Amino acid sequence: MKMRRWAAVAAAGLLLAACGGGEDEPETEPTEAEETEAEETEAEETEAEEGAAGEGWPDELILGLVPSQDMDKLVEDASVLGDLLSAELGIPVTTNITDDYTALVVAMGTGQAHVGMFGPIALAQSMDQSGAVPILQSVRRGASTYHTQWFTNDPDRFCEDEPVEAENAEGYTFLYCNGTDTAEVGPVGEDALNNVEEGETIFFVDAASASGYYYPATQLQQVTGMDPFTAIDAQFAGGHPNALLAVLRGDAALGTSFDDARNVVVGDEPGIAEEVVVFAWSTEIPNDGISVAQDIPEDLRQAITDAFLALAGSEEGNAALFEVYEIEDLVPVDMNAIDQARAVAQNFGD
Repeated sequence: MKMRRWAAVAAAGLLLAACGGGEDEPETEPTEAEETEAEETEAEETEAEEGAAGEGWPDELILGLVPSQDMDKLVEDASVLGDLLSAELGIPVTTNITDDYTALVVAMGTGQAHVGMFGPIALAQSMDQSGAVPILQSVRRGASTYHTQWFTNDPDRFCEDEPVEAENAEGYTFLYCNGTDTAEVGPVGEDALNNVEEGETIFFVDAASASGYYYPATQLQQVTGMDPFTAIDAQFAGGHPNALLAVLRGDAALGTSFDDARNVVVGDEPGIAEEVVVFAWSTEIPNDGISVAQDIPEDLRQAITDAFLALAGSEEGNAALFEVYEIEDLVPVDMNAIDQARAVAQNFGD
């Protein structure tokens, strides 16, 4: 590169001479300022040739997600998010939607995902099992915690009062009972869990979901004394919307999800608003978060963190985050909260 540059300078000098500079015109060496400018230009050209990526950055990033909505919609929404991240980072970002959190934890350790968006317990598992590094946590409704909602298609059995219609924070009108329409934090209405019958089928989300399994199963055990491994028929729906749809269809009387996953489903299944009643909440749970694979260079890890924060602070990026997981903002990860989620998992047998 440098040899070509000085060859060009020499050629320019010859051209000037040919155009009337005269044979008596003394040859001049490049000044120190000219040399510095040439070196800086060379560095810029080299950087442009190598692209925006830093040393050790992969040719593309894979963003891993788990369904919390209709799969086709998630594929579309995740693609939009990936494109926005790509624009921030300067390298392509593709998406990998796994069946469940367990698969995503594995993907983070095998190069099938470089960035993962996890529930809190799965976030801890991504650290412990795949060496991932958590970077950010979600904010919803102005809070960094949330809770499980228990829902039913059999309010006569699980509602201790008459179900009421109420509008939630997102403007949807749904059915509630046992005080879940006015409560702000959990637990709420958990005494109704004493009406769960031996051998009852309950649709949980997946085996690594905090709000969809660990917390409600722990709550069921604490309230009723029932062993969640042997006393009930635990079914895993494979996603929060799927658990809701199973109860709507009548596959079971009970299900669990985050509060309020009905927002995601009601547009396609209006019956959710008319037939599925939320009757209890769990204790509070730290929000989901984002982790980065352990072999990602530190400068890229910081760039990914900055990119997500930039998206959260922009209108277009914020809309994309909300469409994917109803994320309203992002904050630095709270390791104490993740440790609490890990403790729940360990007490539950993991």
